[in-house]
Amino acid sequence: MKTEILQKDILNIACDLLVVNLFQGVVRPGGATGAVDKALGGAISQLIEQDHFEGKSGQSMVFPTFGKIKAKRVAVIGLGDKKSFGLDAVRKVGGYVVKLAMNVKAEKVVTVLHGAGIGGLDPRSAAQALAEGLNLSAYRFHVYHGTLRKKEKLPHEVKVVTVCETENKVFKAGQEGMERGRILAEATNFARDLVNTPSEHMGPSDLVEAARKVIAKGVSVKVMDKKEMEKLGMTAALAVARGSLNPPLGVHLAYKPRGAKKRIAIVGKAVTFDSGGLNIKPGDSMTTMKIDMAGAASVIGLFKALPQLGLNVEVHGIFLAVENMPSGNAYRPGDVVKAMDGTTIEILNTDAEGRVTLADALCYAKTFEPDVIIDLATLTGACVVALGEDIAALLTNSRRLAEKISDASKETGEPIWELPLFEPYNDHIKSKIADIKNIGARGQAGTISAALFLKPFIGDTPWAHLDIAGPAYTEKESRPDLPYGASGFGVRLLARLLQKM
Repeated sequence: MKTEILQKDILNIACDLLVVNLFQGVVRPGGATGAVDKALGGAISQLIEQDHFEGKSGQSMVFPTFGKIKAKRVAVIGLGDKKSFGLDAVRKVGGYVVKLAMNVKAEKVVTVLHGAGIGGLDPRSAAQALAEGLNLSAYRFHVYHGTLRKKEKLPHEVKVVTVCETENKVFKAGQEGMERGRILAEATNFARDLVNTPSEHMGPSDLVEAARKVIAKGVSVKVMDKKEMEKLGMTAALAVARGSLNPPLGVHLAYKPRGAKKRIAIVGKAVTFDSGGLNIKPGDSMTTMKIDMAGAASVIGLFKALPQLGLNVEVHGIFLAVENMPSGNAYRPGDVVKAMDGTTIEILNTDAEGRVTLADALCYAKTFEPDVIIDLATLTGACVVALGEDIAALLTNSRRLAEKISDASKETGEPIWELPLFEPYNDHIKSKIADIKNIGARGQAGTISAALFLKPFIGDTPWAHLDIAGPAYTEKESRPDLPYGASGFGVRLLARLLQKM
């Protein structure tokens, strides 16, 4: 789907669907909606009264124009309460626009720059949010549809959405915002593709090839094979990989713009399939374990966007791609493995493998002396129990970093909730025969103890851990910009955070 912004009047463009908006409680529309209402002889005002249209968020009405204007149909979308209206509301509106267009089988859609008028939002930011919502909601993953599914009618695809703005200053700002939104949405959708791909076709070597695809001017990639990982002392991650026929691979992406004043390391969990190892998962729990590399997918998606965004910060993206499988060579409960920095880890459950691989990845990241380390991982089921499927957990040793991530989260619509790094819970991961053990106290604070396990590997470096076990994958489609499957959570959040660095 193509998205664009033109300096034109919405009434002067022929289209299948023209979409305008209305705040909750407004009965006499103004602005662009008022202009369309006037051109249609008061049809919108009449329908507001007749159909008791309240303008609640996501509420809509669609009706034909009978040739009175160039658009074949008009849709009015509710923006909700003006007091609580913000960028994420604009993002959702973009999603609703695409959903409506699909429902009425519109190919060419025209709309306004929602939020930039009486919404009072900065036009550049509003345009970015709108472009994100449009492009994220249009995403579909149909790669594996075979003969039977191809005979079925696929959902209607919108070909182009044109945003119209007549004021020159707003239009120019809107151009910049729309382009940035497109870049970030495409990067997110790229990450979604990686996570949605079955593990058979997204093993460690496939994830490495995906990383190679994002190499552009200013981005480099270093790939570490098993021998290189052995030389570096990554025996913890190598232990997790032992049970699989697919050899482990490490990836170090680097974006180094001239004059960068900050160096940030971003680490992603990259378990391309998690069977649980010898502590094998129940069948139902294993069904979606292709998503256990979602952290690494978001790192790759971010690096797809970085060269185009032109951020003035040095970024290192690191992941160790492994597969956690049961076999005669698999690591066992009771084993003791050593991380890259010499820390010994008692393995009490082979299904708590993500933190074991991240230990080596974080040690490696630390060697570059970054100003900040951030990791993303589908790490604990306890996080989903605590926060549900929509919210990621944030645990950090830096109040300043927590505030920046929280601000970025609110702007990108990727919700987080901070949990404490409660030091007394360090007792949960103390081992009697090694430095630490890879599971905490049974049924207690699993997300916190997992973060406390990771904390020693970053030392005093400002660090944030994002447990994305819930929002990495969506099955209930709670938002219009979140179709079924992988969400690409973290790509836009990290990009916004880096912009603030």
